[in-house]
Amino acid sequence: MSLQDFLSLPYGELEELNLQAKEQRKNRVAADVLQEERIKYLTDEKRIKAVTVMFSDLEGRLHMLDYDKKFLVKSFDNLTFDGSSIRGFTAQKESDLRLHMDWNAFYWTPADYFGAGKVLVFGEVIDKDGTPYGADMRGILKQYANKQFDTNGYTLNAANEIEGFLFQGVDAERNYNTTGKFEYVNTGGYYHSLPGDTLRVFIDKAAEVQRAMGFQNEKDHPEVAPSQFEINYSYGDVVTASDQIQLYKFLCRQVARSMGLTASFLPKPVVGVNGSGMHTNVSVSKGSKNLMWDPKGEEKISKFAWSFVDRILTHGNDICAILNASVNSYRRLDPHFEAPNQIIASAVDRGSMVRIPIGNEKSSRVEVRSVGPDANPYMVLYSIFKTGLDGSIAKQKDLRTAKRYLPDNIYTAIENFKAAPWTSEILGEDVKNRYIDLKLASADRCARLLGTVVKNPEIQYHHEVYNQFLWNEF
Repeated sequence: MSLQDFLSLPYGELEELNLQAKEQRKNRVAADVLQEERIKYLTDEKRIKAVTVMFSDLEGRLHMLDYDKKFLVKSFDNLTFDGSSIRGFTAQKESDLRLHMDWNAFYWTPADYFGAGKVLVFGEVIDKDGTPYGADMRGILKQYANKQFDTNGYTLNAANEIEGFLFQGVDAERNYNTTGKFEYVNTGGYYHSLPGDTLRVFIDKAAEVQRAMGFQNEKDHPEVAPSQFEINYSYGDVVTASDQIQLYKFLCRQVARSMGLTASFLPKPVVGVNGSGMHTNVSVSKGSKNLMWDPKGEEKISKFAWSFVDRILTHGNDICAILNASVNSYRRLDPHFEAPNQIIASAVDRGSMVRIPIGNEKSSRVEVRSVGPDANPYMVLYSIFKTGLDGSIAKQKDLRTAKRYLPDNIYTAIENFKAAPWTSEILGEDVKNRYIDLKLASADRCARLLGTVVKNPEIQYHHEVYNQFLWNEF
């Protein structure tokens, strides 16, 4: 008989709870109402031992702290942490930052992968004056989305198609500097995998966890490259969509690890096969109306949508270092592998940065295809929506069709990002310069020319693989 009695719910019950929470987010239930409800739940549910609070650094790396449930219930409005230990956050002399609970973003998790007796909640990083911390892109995105709703009645919607690879062994990325290679678990192809294949088993398990966490799955399948996967889920408001990207990568890694494998979201871990992207589908609605839709418009999207597209194309090179955030991501922008490296818009050309998918009144949207799966999702969606809604439009007549190209290396992308007044307007000079410093710190540890072989440093100094021991060996 076990002496422990921690919360461990069936997957069906988890899904019901998470979908109820999702509906509350959709209906914009007041923050104070949700806070009272969540605190009461945590107090009454004796089987919960800890609350995992999650936040992301400037590069998008997910961080987690486990707070004892009883402590958190009493002290949720006074949680501090050392910001100087987080890359891109505060200097040591001004290190204390505060975590504010976003009770909207509350998740019940499968105990078999996340541990019994735990729930997850996303935190917002708060500065000393009580405002959203400038380097916490989740807080900045949420503030921008709320402003658009309050000012214009706009709801910003997004869905991301996140590709990844499944490799043999635990910690395959961290061990790359000694192995020098990644080993596939499956050499099938697009849509092809037998029911008992390792890749198919992984996809099934990860999809089950997603459903339990309220993702509302749509489809899942092996992708074009060997051992590559994609698990699609439904649209959501922009903050929820960004949180789900972080959870998606987190749960895939956890499921893979339980199988003795590694789920990798490096954009191009293996040369000679397709890389992994994070195609980002976005739309704007007002009330029940999808502002992207016009059955009589060009490609059946509205003038509003085309203006959104034109602004993205105008600033494509400015924001490339945000959408493609690592040295390795520039390997993916290779036209021989369906890479979206052309700064054009098209309904059919998969080499275009922006694609106009077939849609209807409900699903009409714009797809930004050039995003890498390792980028900070909050920064990506903030920059796409702010650019699409507030950016300028070049006077160039052939803006949507002229053959212009995204950079083929991170140094050029950083130079474009640094020189662009628009990126200063998006991020502010302080955060912009912090981001540049982080990107250059990685780039300067890697070969300047990518060449045809994936180099150890582009894995070893990748922000998602980062560890202090490896960096200090440089």
